[in-house]
Amino acid sequence: MLKRTHAFFAAAVLVGLIPAAGLALGPYSQDFEGLTQSDPGALAGDGWLVFGNVFDPGGGYLYGYGPFPAPNDGAAFCQIAIGEGGAEQGAQQLVVFSDYLNGDHGNGNIIESNVFQEQIIGTGDVGETWIFDFQAKLGNIEGGSTALAFIKTLDPGAGYATTNFITADMTSIPTTWSNFTLSIVIDATLDGQILQIGFLNTATLYEGSGIFYDNINFYADEPTPVEEKTWGDVKSLYR
Repeated sequence: MLKRTHAFFAAAVLVGLIPAAGLALGPYSQDFEGLTQSDPGALAGDGWLVFGNVFDPGGGYLYGYGPFPAPNDGAAFCQIAIGEGGAEQGAQQLVVFSDYLNGDHGNGNIIESNVFQEQIIGTGDVGETWIFDFQAKLGNIEGGSTALAFIKTLDPGAGYATTNFITADMTSIPTTWSNFTLSIVIDATLDGQILQIGFLNTATLYEGSGIFYDNINFYADEPTPVEEKTWGDVKSLYR
């Protein structure tokens, strides 16, 4: 697998997407059943974005493009799929694949396609642990194509430098549905930074790269309450 830098990813964040200061992270859940599969704007309307990076065959960075509203037309990045789920997944799923509209596939360059949701971290999030869980199954990964799920943070005050990149390798997952979980602890240095959850793949020469996803959840972990014991409770253990 080629080593690559991801510092370029989403460096040109749309100004209008950044909310006012002081807002906190919010939970997100999606099973894709409520979205209209035939609507080209269905994923964009749910807040999904895409960003592309292109590397030469040796892994050298060439250029990036985006972010753009996520398409739902089957030609590039992602689409709502039908009939790939079981009882838990229902009728509709998300499939993420390469940007096959990028002609640099034919030149042997490596196309990194990112599909993600993003929010701004607020002061009130500091100290919390946020969980990203989802279900996934292997699609049509071919050749040297790879796939990841990720939690990512970017610092707008430092040229959108990547400050966290937490990943799960999806390249060789089973062809049956499995559960996956990523998490991030929000510390004070992340206040005001961009947090992204999503999926990416790399592919070249138009090789297959699809992975199916469903039942996506992003939420703050609730601390487990500590049960208080009285001296009477303790004594009762020895009776």
